[in-house]
Amino acid sequence: MNVFLHKAVVRFLVIGALLTMTTSLIAGSGLYSFTLSSIDGKPAPLADYKGKVVLIVNVASKCGFTPQYSALESIYEKYKDQGFVILGFPANNFGAQEPGTNAEIKTFCTRKYNVSFPMFEKISVKGSDQAPLYTYLTQQTGTGLTGDIKWNFTKFLVDRNGKVVQRFEPEVTPDSKEVTGAIESQLK
Repeated sequence: MNVFLHKAVVRFLVIGALLTMTTSLIAGSGLYSFTLSSIDGKPAPLADYKGKVVLIVNVASKCGFTPQYSALESIYEKYKDQGFVILGFPANNFGAQEPGTNAEIKTFCTRKYNVSFPMFEKISVKGSDQAPLYTYLTQQTGTGLTGDIKWNFTKFLVDRNGKVVQRFEPEVTPDSKEVTGAIESQLK
């Protein structure tokens, strides 16, 4: 009987250890595990943003929400020295509102809106060709944060540990009290 009990305890401990290691790997493979390409085509690991408060936004140049680029740049300038960064991901998923090449998108953003925050290559944020980052954001980030991207300029706020803590739909402007208050709360 002692041998049976001993084997059961050993199995229990081994299974517990494996579950702990698996949970650690899954937790560690979140947002920071993704590497995408910058708008200039260079590898841009999201791990480079560890320790920063991040706002991830799917953007488009020919959308009714496109003027939000001004507010995005404004809050980026306001908070960047406190450890805040915005990551812009152009996407052509909604009404073909981002038809340009990466070079055209970069030119548009810098000339019209003076965008200086990091921009990435055009990706898909929904559908069968959805980028893995957006699969993660829309399916694996937790209650109240997941769900399909409904339109351009959906925003995800990420804390300094890489955890998505809030989602803002396109109608919520980047310079609204709701967004700036959430950013300030994370910067504390």
